[in-house]
Amino acid sequence: MTLEIYNTLKREKEPFVKKGNVGIYVCGPTVYDEPHIGHARSAYIFDVIVRYLRYRKYKVTFVRNVTDVDDKIIDKAKREDGHGDLNARCKEIADKYLDRYHEDMDALGLARPDKEPKATQVIKDMTEFITHLIKKGFAYAASGSVYFNVRKFNDYGKLSGQSLDDMAQGARVTPGEGKKDPLDFALWKASKENEPSWKSPWGDGRPGWHIECSVMSTKYLKKNFVIHGGGLDLIFPHHENEIAQTVCAGAKSADYWVHNGLLTINGQKMSKSVGNFVTITDILKKYHPEVLKLFFMSGHYRSPIDFTYDKMDTTREVRERFYELIDNIDNRLSLQPPGIDGKRLTGEIDKCKEIFLQAMDDDFNMPRALSALHMMMNATNSAINQNKWNKDSLLYSKKSLLESSGIFGLFNDKDEFKKRREFDKEEKALIDERNKARKNKDFNASDRIRQELLKRGILLEDTKEGTVWRRKV
Repeated sequence: MTLEIYNTLKREKEPFVKKGNVGIYVCGPTVYDEPHIGHARSAYIFDVIVRYLRYRKYKVTFVRNVTDVDDKIIDKAKREDGHGDLNARCKEIADKYLDRYHEDMDALGLARPDKEPKATQVIKDMTEFITHLIKKGFAYAASGSVYFNVRKFNDYGKLSGQSLDDMAQGARVTPGEGKKDPLDFALWKASKENEPSWKSPWGDGRPGWHIECSVMSTKYLKKNFVIHGGGLDLIFPHHENEIAQTVCAGAKSADYWVHNGLLTINGQKMSKSVGNFVTITDILKKYHPEVLKLFFMSGHYRSPIDFTYDKMDTTREVRERFYELIDNIDNRLSLQPPGIDGKRLTGEIDKCKEIFLQAMDDDFNMPRALSALHMMMNATNSAINQNKWNKDSLLYSKKSLLESSGIFGLFNDKDEFKKRREFDKEEKALIDERNKARKNKDFNASDRIRQELLKRGILLEDTKEGTVWRRKV
């Protein structure tokens, strides 16, 4: 099987034939507000892609930037009380919301990137990069700012599929700007009074948004820069501008441009003014992180996905069935297993694993991969119900399910299993009492105790080999 990835730049799936180190750069957060579930979806998608490539034995270097100087951060600092001057308040805002972002990503169980540079850490690199573009004739200084000359890059518009004429319609030069052409964009912005600024050959100022990603991706990944990721909303102008800057500077741009679809809430764009802004913190108060992950997996990563609480409730039930299966396997293994040949179950699990890998190799098709996990669950439940299993086949089924689902960060909550298997003294006494009643064929007492345990959320199943117990959570 050959992994294929949809490349936005080519508008088609392409075989992934890279060897050695695979560098992945993903546009990270602009840290000015609480992280929301749209941020969670993008972060989760690229977390899975990194995990899968490593599962496929690629050596991956994952870089995700942090934009910690930006108009939105400055506006937030102006509106909120803080300590010190505006510059200090901007840093305070950026540090606060980066910490919140990390807390939420950790709560979701997403791995930190190998490198997570901040824009303010590479100011010198950016001014050197811009100077190089000016010397090569692709950029020009004007009134303390520096602009990229879009019409000098012949491939501008290739990523977004737009022509210069289409982009020029409606484009304007804001009064006070020194642009030669409305299409040109800022690489460096001349400083405004009291705003954060840094020294540069063109005067005090701060970087434009696009330049930081060109600098960071080439600085930290160099020739290993293979995949560039981000949301569909970044294709234009952000990623279009990145390609122009990087290529014109003579640096290596990404081979594959991978974009995730956006998230809506009940069919509407998420917005605080509409009142449908759902933060990661709020959603994790109501649902386990794995429920949100399973919800994200229900749609292809390139497609839009609509969030509703009804869908989340349904997804929570799906997650419960997987945990019930794993718990059931462990309970069965604790009993004397039947002497049945487990080759049939093992063979079915192998087919499911093949379907799983085919799905992931087909542009990380997570819904199909999730379907393969459901097939594993159904095959195992069927074997258990028909007593067509042995110890080795159940162990193989569990190992295969956990290994495959582990790529998605699923079904590995040890506290969850602990809650299901721990009983207090009174509950243990009731279980022992029922076992004795059943052994003595006192079925009235057995049924009474069963109902008492059920009220406590403890479910049981009587088998030929004994009784298995689990707590419904």
